[in-house]
Amino acid sequence: MGSLNSTMRRLRILKDKKINLSVKSIYKGHFSVTYRGVPALRCPFDFVIYQMIVSKIRPDLVMEIGTYNGGSALYLADLMNNIGHGLIHTIDIKNQAHELVQEHPRITMFTEGWEKYDIKEATKFSTVLVIEDGTHVYEDTLGALNKFAPLVTLGSYLIVEDGIVDELGISKDFRGGPLKAINEFLRTNQHFMIDRYWCDFFGENATFNVNGYLRKIK
Repeated sequence: MGSLNSTMRRLRILKDKKINLSVKSIYKGHFSVTYRGVPALRCPFDFVIYQMIVSKIRPDLVMEIGTYNGGSALYLADLMNNIGHGLIHTIDIKNQAHELVQEHPRITMFTEGWEKYDIKEATKFSTVLVIEDGTHVYEDTLGALNKFAPLVTLGSYLIVEDGIVDELGISKDFRGGPLKAINEFLRTNQHFMIDRYWCDFFGENATFNVNGYLRKIK
């Protein structure tokens, strides 16, 4: 009888314990996200969305601006292994990538920054998807969008990471940040639209890439 009472007390405690979930708690947790032991720094919602987009678009090339330790590049490359198709060009200003990333046959690293990347490297591919995940500073983000947008193929995506900094109240640290860059980019570029299907997949802008799933429509 004593054991039953103890069990019932534990169940009551679990039932009364409230879930404490917020944008800030998810943001804090994402710094500890890894993929195959490699830091990935990605919102779990966006990890799920990415694999659906890769499966749907089946890109010949994914261009990733911002490598860091390379967990995201490794994840994308393994997704491409699963579909038996595609390569990754990942770009940063220095090589901090894990050996698993450097050794992956689908990944090519470029370590002189996005400004020095030769776009001719990407012109031979039929379906191109671009992920902008660099400094998140407004000027850098807008510059990268303007440079790489022409490479994105019709029906594919230009994904802008971390517009969530506005929701976190830290966009001033990024001189306006990704959302400011997205808004300006779309004002002058009619070839892309915000794809609300992905932005709102888990709820209205329940993503770190707020308004950041841009689909090329013409």
